[in-house]
Amino acid sequence: MKIGIDIDDTIADTYEVMFNYAQEYTVNVLKREPVISDVENPTHFYIETLHNWNEEESEKFWMMYFKKIIQNAKPKTFSVEYLEKIHNEKNEIILITARHQDESFDFSVEEETKKWVEKNNILCDKIIIDAQEKQKIAELEKIDLFIDDSFKNCKAVSDSGIKTYIMDSKVNKNLNRVDIERVYSWPHVYMKLKKQEKEEL
Repeated sequence: MKIGIDIDDTIADTYEVMFNYAQEYTVNVLKREPVISDVENPTHFYIETLHNWNEEESEKFWMMYFKKIIQNAKPKTFSVEYLEKIHNEKNEIILITARHQDESFDFSVEEETKKWVEKNNILCDKIIIDAQEKQKIAELEKIDLFIDDSFKNCKAVSDSGIKTYIMDSKVNKNLNRVDIERVYSWPHVYMKLKKQEKEEL
């Protein structure tokens, strides 16, 4: 089976690191209290709205902290162990991330991502960076199964006929669709995969 998997908040607990850096930035750089605002329709970058940053403040945050966020995000509990199990059972794993290279960055997003994957012993066969249209990539790579925490990405990939699981997160809590199964952990992902394998026999 060929499995396409997102990195941030699917394999890695990126939000927690990003939130704490956002707090530090608001307090120490912007010199104001980090009061959190309500966000009605959160997206992956709602950290900006939460902290009431303007466009210039948002750009400065990513320029200052994106490399640190990539480097310091921790793998989700059990993600490394279960990815190893999945890979050792002759499945092909392709990491598909929307992380992109901004011209203001003084580092390579691709290189830092590869270093993170290697440092954390994440087993995979390929890493695709700057995946802005994951549906097209999933189709091009002939993905059999897709896992992401973005409802938008899951919806698009599922619409193309690919089996899709959404990793539960703050961003997607209230977003559901019958053809997109929700998973809550990597043991849960593995259970779903084994069930699917049996059904396909």
